[in-house]
Amino acid sequence: MAIRKKSNKNPPVLSHEFIVQNHADIVSCMAMIFLLGLMFEITAKAAVIFVTLQYNVTIPATEEQSAETISLYHYGIKDLATIFFYMLVAIIIHAIIQEYVLDENYISDPTSLWRDYPHALIPFQMKFFYILQLAYWFHAFPELYFQKTKKEDIFRQIVYIGLYLFHIAGAYLLNLTHLGLVLLVLHYFVEFLFHISRLFYFSDEKYQKGFSLWAVLFVLGRLLTLILSVLTFGFGLARAEDQQLNFSTGNFNILAVRISVLASICMTQAFMMWKFINFQLRRWREHSSSQPQSVKKKFVSAKGKASRKERENGINGTVTSNGADSPRSRKDKSS
Repeated sequence: MAIRKKSNKNPPVLSHEFIVQNHADIVSCMAMIFLLGLMFEITAKAAVIFVTLQYNVTIPATEEQSAETISLYHYGIKDLATIFFYMLVAIIIHAIIQEYVLDENYISDPTSLWRDYPHALIPFQMKFFYILQLAYWFHAFPELYFQKTKKEDIFRQIVYIGLYLFHIAGAYLLNLTHLGLVLLVLHYFVEFLFHISRLFYFSDEKYQKGFSLWAVLFVLGRLLTLILSVLTFGFGLARAEDQQLNFSTGNFNILAVRISVLASICMTQAFMMWKFINFQLRRWREHSSSQPQSVKKKFVSAKGKASRKERENGINGTVTSNGADSPRSRKDKSS
């Protein structure tokens, strides 16, 4: 990746320059077609070939080898479809990093997050991004009714949706679009990794390493979010010359707004970390409680590996379930 120069020219539609400048949008629409295909029963069988790994072979458990089933894979022509889809995903991720991180110099120059505030005038791509974000999260409210969400889950879903809308709308209305964009890309990248890990986990429950990587990046994402927020509100905007509230120019750089926004971000990150820690502790307790059962199951299976004579006549003096083959049963039968 390299920092490229931006061009203000509007190239002709479908020209070479047009495709280069808008390749991320074009590829995103292509990838969205496959994801939408998963939502409908008619197209799900075809779409799943592109999204999930194919040629799964389940090896049943045997007493000699393993007490659990094993899922392995081999290659085939359908792998080309999966490679094509994840090639599109790689292009999208590359374009996001190129457009909103490297080209905007947010890494090499973090002062661009607050320099020239208020950011009242934004390019088309950024405005369209925020419009899509707000539309998507507003649409989640009626979806609670359409999807027949359980009553006990409605409040949790409303809080989840409300947090997204509160922060996205706040960044959009307070002209903090630069900071909001960076934090959203950071957050969505971690969420994307989480959903990819779930996808692999659903295909095979042994694929849990992705969750470990997600846990590390989740904590780092919260830490980086706090650092960028404190730099923007505590140092950047706090030292700006113009700190007068002005609705006509969209300047909200006053002490009360800075403290309120920074406090809301800190509280949200603390809430997310609290939920994350509780989830990890509950998962650790479940894992610890399941270990004795697995040890007991292995012990039982080890005892089950006995000779044929022992299985017929009993083990350690006990009578087996096949009572017709035991000497006591024959004695009772003759009497």
